[in-house]
Amino acid sequence: MISVLILTKNEEQDLPGCLNSVKWCDDIHIFDSFSNDKTVEISLAAGATVTQRKFDGYATQRNAALDSLKYKHTWLLILDADERVPDPLVTSMKKRLHTVPDSVNGFRIRRRDYLGTTWLKHAQISPFYIRLVRVGKAHYHREINEVLEVDGIVEEIDGYFDHFPFSKGFTHWLQKHNQYSSMEAQRWLEEHVGNVDFSFSKALFSKDFSERRYHQKGIFYKLPARPLIKFFYMVFGRLAFLDGRAGLTYASLQAIYEYFIVLKTKELMDQKNLQSRQARAKQ
Repeated sequence: MISVLILTKNEEQDLPGCLNSVKWCDDIHIFDSFSNDKTVEISLAAGATVTQRKFDGYATQRNAALDSLKYKHTWLLILDADERVPDPLVTSMKKRLHTVPDSVNGFRIRRRDYLGTTWLKHAQISPFYIRLVRVGKAHYHREINEVLEVDGIVEEIDGYFDHFPFSKGFTHWLQKHNQYSSMEAQRWLEEHVGNVDFSFSKALFSKDFSERRYHQKGIFYKLPARPLIKFFYMVFGRLAFLDGRAGLTYASLQAIYEYFIVLKTKELMDQKNLQSRQARAKQ
């Protein structure tokens, strides 16, 4: 009934736990970006089908996995190696898919993010993600914090899947988000120069969760003092302090990430302005 897709790059640490959580599935696909650790060996030992492709972008890689692989089942569950699927969610998915109408081509599932053993119940900003889709009816866009668009109705499924973003430690998280912040800064510059119009009405009232988040993020990026706004919003608006030290730590890291984006955006703007002045001087 459900195939599973896991995208990997050097995931020998997290992959065994992920594979163990989907052992109920008879069609597991690993889409690997030429790992140089034991990722492929672990995958094959678990009976998964492994396909390798050189990584050339987050959305591009995910779309290649959606479009090029031959799945056994109509429905596809998309995971990362640091995510787990508890048994209650498996039961919920199978039960829901028995009665799904043809017009529904995707489902949002609530994700529980953990810092250590603490569920960031309040600190987590975006708990719902489209992860269960009808094969051939979904496509990613945006290369950073990529968005999955579904051709058809998207509904929600009861239950949770679990995410452990700090499984490889804080250094790994910071290194990864340092890279993400560079991509976010570049994206902001492109949208700013291109005068992309972000809508307050869509940010507040759009029925499509991904569209709502896209416009919320676009408007947020135009605000001053974003790192402080994000920290206080998470701590007091979303009550991250109720998650204890883990919640405050996560809010601080998110503010740091936001500050990375602010600094890099300014740097790119300064470079662009310098290039413009130099070009005018040559005329």
